Amino acid sequence: MPISTTDRPGLSFVHRAAVTAAGAAALAGLAAAYAPGTAYSEPTSTTRSTTDFSNCPPLPAGADPTRWRCEVHSAVPALAVGKVSVTLAPITMTHAEGPLPDGTKGQVWGAMHSAPTSIPGGLPGTAADEHSRLLGLAIQPEYGGRSDFYTGQLSLRFRLLNPLLPHSCTIGANEPVDFQLKRSGPSEWLSQNPPLIKFSAYDDTFTAPAAEHCGPLAGPLNRRLGLPAASGNLISYDATYTFKTYDRLPGR
Repeated sequence: MPISTTDRPGLSFVHRAAVTAAGAAALAGLAAAYAPGTAYSEPTSTTRSTTDFSNCPPLPAGADPTRWRCEVHSAVPALAVGKVSVTLAPITMTHAEGPLPDGTKGQVWGAMHSAPTSIPGGLPGTAADEHSRLLGLAIQPEYGGRSDFYTGQLSLRFRLLNPLLPHSCTIGANEPVDFQLKRSGPSEWLSQNPPLIKFSAYDDTFTAPAAEHCGPLAGPLNRRLGLPAASGNLISYDATYTFKTYDRLPGR
């Protein structure tokens, strides 16, 4: 017996967008996405421990390894953009900082590790089973190419994951989302040896752009997510970080 769109929550969302964008040929392509080989899977963590210094970057020429330190920062961000509010999976960022030979402050980016987080309601926003292979939708933060840990500046992109979306579908694909993080209060030393510092930060002033490179579902997807959103956005998180000077790093 044929299943109507009223029997399949969210299917009309996918069907209408595909028909509008590419007609019957697109529907044939989307139907292939229903196969078990493209099933939506529960996100799994790829984050790293704050004691992992394997991503410490090479130092600038002439930098003193006794005065440069590698910092490993781990955070659990809460993100609100447009109509979406989620607590993201933990992220880990590694960078180095210290004085340059001319006496100015220097920084070198290392790496960022993160994992996808399911968005409640899935692709249509009303899915009862948001982890199903067709209706599930996840978001994953990625480094946006700009950072200044002295001033709290950080740029991120947010990849959107679903079997019906191309891998390129990203919030901030062309221009990343720029954050100007502010401390919520003073830092707290949790341990002196090894050093472990806790702090909280937030930004409620950034602009959230539309998702881009999302194929025929781009329009319905952005309406579902409430993007672009010029105001009402928020990122906040509790974070910890540790550090070692470069002369104390293993294998250096």
